[in-house]
Amino acid sequence: MRADRLVATLLLMQARGRVTAAELAEELEVSRATARRDLEALSAAGVPVYPQPGRGGGWSLVGGARTDLSGLTSAEARALFLVAGPAASVAPEIRSALRKLVRALPQTFRADAQAAAGATVVDTAAWGEDTRDRPGLVAVLQEAVVRQVRVRLTYRKRGEAPRGRVVDPWGLVDKDGTWYLVAGTDDGQRTFRLDRVLGASLTGTPASRPADFELAGAWDEVVTAVERKRSETTAVVLVPTRFLEIFRNQHGRHCTVVEERGEHTKVELTAPRPLDIARNVAGWGGLIAVESPEVEEHLARIGAELVSRYPRAAPAGPAGS
Repeated sequence: MRADRLVATLLLMQARGRVTAAELAEELEVSRATARRDLEALSAAGVPVYPQPGRGGGWSLVGGARTDLSGLTSAEARALFLVAGPAASVAPEIRSALRKLVRALPQTFRADAQAAAGATVVDTAAWGEDTRDRPGLVAVLQEAVVRQVRVRLTYRKRGEAPRGRVVDPWGLVDKDGTWYLVAGTDDGQRTFRLDRVLGASLTGTPASRPADFELAGAWDEVVTAVERKRSETTAVVLVPTRFLEIFRNQHGRHCTVVEERGEHTKVELTAPRPLDIARNVAGWGGLIAVESPEVEEHLARIGAELVSRYPRAAPAGPAGS
């Protein structure tokens, strides 16, 4: 159960007064069962939420309760907004609630809280990769973003030896479980995958950041540039409709439904090269049909290579066949 989702649930309840499990599930993109468990967890933790049975019911805060932030320490306020910040991308009500919560803080805490709220962005659209566990370096880098101090990274690019560099941390992005650091360098803005960061330490030196920098907008530009490179080749594929969701989850935003044809659905796949599409779909074997001569050539070559590497006589049929 994610703490940021529980905070988002509480903020939605404060913004709306009452929510149903179905509404919560739709807003937070989880199942109704998960939404119901989150509401029950808040109640069990002592948050004054209670269910209202019957038509028009839902879950409400007792007496319209509101979170009192006046007793928070600076560290507690920063921790809260680190968790709540990413949830603000879920719905406008949460962004509004966060602004009200900032105003409820003591004046001396507000700058840190606002920095923490904008330190992380959540992007739920996968790039066709498996979700990873949250890297241990996230907390260190969030601290650097909030305190606005430079960080010394040990970073390993694919196919290269690790090297150290000092960067200005501007924000973190959770892209469906794969984490990225957006940072300023001597060469301009750069993006670092956290699973390639071998170590990170705060230098104590103040970091610089453009006055007009906005993490969500900067990440949109990164995604646009990456998608442009990853979408230079397009191929049409016929997929059994019963396996469509599995196929789409495997290929993320690079799979677009074109037309449903009963038992089969026509989709478009994009990738940098025809070879990349062939490699991505080869494991589906004869379940799919590719309508692209270039991709078909690569699939035929891959198939021939496999047959050559793993020669095996066809199994004998039943007696008398």
